[in-house]
Amino acid sequence: MTTITDRPDDKAAPSSSSSPANERRWVSAVKDVLDRPLTSYHILLGATGLLLVLGLLMVLSASSVLSYNVNHGNQYAIFYRQLIWVGVGLPMAYVASRMTPRHFRMLAYVALLGSVFLLVLTYVPGLGKNVNGNTNWISFGGPLQIQPSEFAKLALVLWCADLYARKQKLLTQWKHLLVPMVPVCGLVIALIIGQHDLGTSLVLMAVMVGMIWVVGAPTRLFVAMLAVVGTIGGFFVSQESYRMARVAQFMDPFADPSGVGWQAYHAFYALSTGGWWGVGIGNSRQKWGNLPEAHTDFIFAVIGEELGLIGSLTVLALFLTLAYAGVRIATRTAEPFIRYAAAGITVWIMAQTLVNLGAVIGLLPIVGIPLPLLSYGGSALLPTLIAIGMLLSFAKAEPGAQGRLEGTPAAVVRVDVVVAYTWPHWP
Repeated sequence: MTTITDRPDDKAAPSSSSSPANERRWVSAVKDVLDRPLTSYHILLGATGLLLVLGLLMVLSASSVLSYNVNHGNQYAIFYRQLIWVGVGLPMAYVASRMTPRHFRMLAYVALLGSVFLLVLTYVPGLGKNVNGNTNWISFGGPLQIQPSEFAKLALVLWCADLYARKQKLLTQWKHLLVPMVPVCGLVIALIIGQHDLGTSLVLMAVMVGMIWVVGAPTRLFVAMLAVVGTIGGFFVSQESYRMARVAQFMDPFADPSGVGWQAYHAFYALSTGGWWGVGIGNSRQKWGNLPEAHTDFIFAVIGEELGLIGSLTVLALFLTLAYAGVRIATRTAEPFIRYAAAGITVWIMAQTLVNLGAVIGLLPIVGIPLPLLSYGGSALLPTLIAIGMLLSFAKAEPGAQGRLEGTPAAVVRVDVVVAYTWPHWP
């Protein structure tokens, strides 16, 4: 009888999925992908596209009841308007992505002066329109109206980046860090505060302080600017009773759930009832009149209710990915203007995101600003998409990116991590 014995090389080997060599291989593959010239471009494009699609879906869901009640049974009216804004904004983003830093610098002063002019028009009787206590809209008759303060964010970032790029060799002196940047930013912020729009003013203050930090201001100067901004913000909060009421509601969210705390209370309720996976797309109960501004400032509460904790964390992950792409673009360039503009755009979008999310989940007082790329509103969406187009243009200026972009067929799409892992020597 023949006996079959195990050969030495037939011994059980450790699982390849947990071996240190395999883990190092994955780390090396991911590092290889992140080091490729077009990584910033692809990450930015992917995160923005997903946020836009999710935004359209959630605007449709969150606004359907309001649209039905206000537009004589048409539950898609608000969604259609948002779809039009996306259709207008995407070509503008594409044009911006094809422009060069030189083009943006040529437009910097024009954009700033145009924004200031539009802000001044909001003070003209008959043109300025009051919405929810803020006279920050310009009405051109009928449904056509814009909010100039949203475009001022992009204009201010452009102008500051161009200014600091011109003064690159003088930025070791504190007076060149602050003059004329702080006075000009102060003028724009003052015009917006005069409209009673403290939320947008806080975002612009964050952009101003962020730009000072990006250009390498000394720690003492940076801390002093933070103290000044905090003092100014606190002063203007104390001047209005409704702002003080919001601060009091923030300190004790459930003190007056049927009054000033109504919006926050129902936002918390929406988030808490979402569970892990949510109640399902379109099944939100809070959008049926309980949650004011469900499709604009408080769209994240509807996301938490309908998509649950997993959906909420996905949104946070997409914004963090967007921030990573912006920081990556700013740190991988040798051109000062690109570095300052990319950093300024990232600070602006992330500051607005943090203020909005902080208000919805109760970490900050309610100030009433939209969530970028997700909330309804063309005045907020258009400058954000143009800014994303600028970042795409800057991403193409990274070392080796332009050559790879021109040499890769548009129809070829690769999942780089899988390819790098499966074929480590892929060219």
